[in-house]
Amino acid sequence: MGNKTDFLNMNIAELNKHYVSLKERYAEYKNQTMKLDMSRGKPCPEQLELSKSMLDIVTSSDSLKAIDGSDCLNYGGVDGIPEAKELFSQILGVSSNEIIIGGNSSLTLMHDTVSRAMLHGVYGSELPWGKHSTVKFLCPSPGYDRHFAICELSNIEMIAVDMLNDGPDMDAVEKLVSQDDTIKGIWCVPKYSNPDGITYSDQTVDRLANMQTKERDFRVFWDDAYTVHHLTDKPDHLKNILSACKEAGNPDRVFIFTSTSKVTFPGAGVAAMAASVENINYIRKQIAVQTIGPDKINQLRHFRFLKDIDHLRSHMEKHAAIIRPKFEMVLNKLDSELGGKNIATWNKPNGGYFISLNTLDSCAKIVVKMAADAGVTLTPAGATFPYGKDLRDRNIRIAPTFPSLKELEKSIEILCVCIQLASINKILAER
Repeated sequence: MGNKTDFLNMNIAELNKHYVSLKERYAEYKNQTMKLDMSRGKPCPEQLELSKSMLDIVTSSDSLKAIDGSDCLNYGGVDGIPEAKELFSQILGVSSNEIIIGGNSSLTLMHDTVSRAMLHGVYGSELPWGKHSTVKFLCPSPGYDRHFAICELSNIEMIAVDMLNDGPDMDAVEKLVSQDDTIKGIWCVPKYSNPDGITYSDQTVDRLANMQTKERDFRVFWDDAYTVHHLTDKPDHLKNILSACKEAGNPDRVFIFTSTSKVTFPGAGVAAMAASVENINYIRKQIAVQTIGPDKINQLRHFRFLKDIDHLRSHMEKHAAIIRPKFEMVLNKLDSELGGKNIATWNKPNGGYFISLNTLDSCAKIVVKMAADAGVTLTPAGATFPYGKDLRDRNIRIAPTFPSLKELEKSIEILCVCIQLASINKILAER
């Protein structure tokens, strides 16, 4: 006997009967005129509250000097105060002289790093990247839409590479970079990836570090955004890519980025970039033209609040306690509503900010539109692929963190009804 809930095994009469029942539920949701938003991975108000005391941690009566004696109120310190460098060196497992501290956004650091490379090249470049007739980036997909937006803005051609359960399809990556000298970089979210929640295996990290590239100034853009964002007490392990690149004889290959955007305040965090000393020295000279110094008071505030890696871990456990129930609720609801129906698959991440769901092919756009009509805003279908084009039209990114549990539960119920309706329509059309 087959699975009686499997839509693919149902006959036409059974599917039609199920469709009528689902359509009634959908109509009820639409009549409630709800306004629910799951479109972006934002911390919820309860998470922001965890860091509110940081706003009072630096006062006019305190010493506002960094440990090297520099005045945080004045110009200088173009690459960050020593305390901030030390904290991020613990987070990323690099030396403090391999770090540049930026403003509140790692996205800004990534955008500026690409822009500088296009204008001036990177350390070891023979020409600025923009002087080449074509510049390409590899984009493991599904991936982060804002990475793709940077490429589009800079007129960089994007090549989608499939994400596997241990990272990008490295056979494809190695083949492409060994043959095409117009490929200058690859985007990576290596830990709890956006949106799949995948952590790259040690082998994947080693292959990225060791692979032979036809272009000598190729760079890995390593967006380690979720490196401390665990959901369980058994977090994923990510191998240190800077160490792996050094061991492979390619110490300048990687640019690493992270920030406290989802640790403290997304609008007022601290971002950091790590790379080889040679890369850092090269970039520091360029940044010195752009700014006389970042917001050192904010860096001081963060250091005094977060202190060190142990205090940071304790702080992140509080974050996990707030958002873990949301992830669990979404996963349980997907299991109860869609489990066994053979119409959708989804990941169960150990950290990060997203749950990646795949519908049947050619259904994602329809599902997102139906959900919107019922009051649920999702990330646009296709956004997790270069140029917004998911060739299979199946991936939907779920962002559970911002809504309340009650809002989230209602949103997922509606999403599941939409997936079932779209799936039945597709199955019947193909019968």
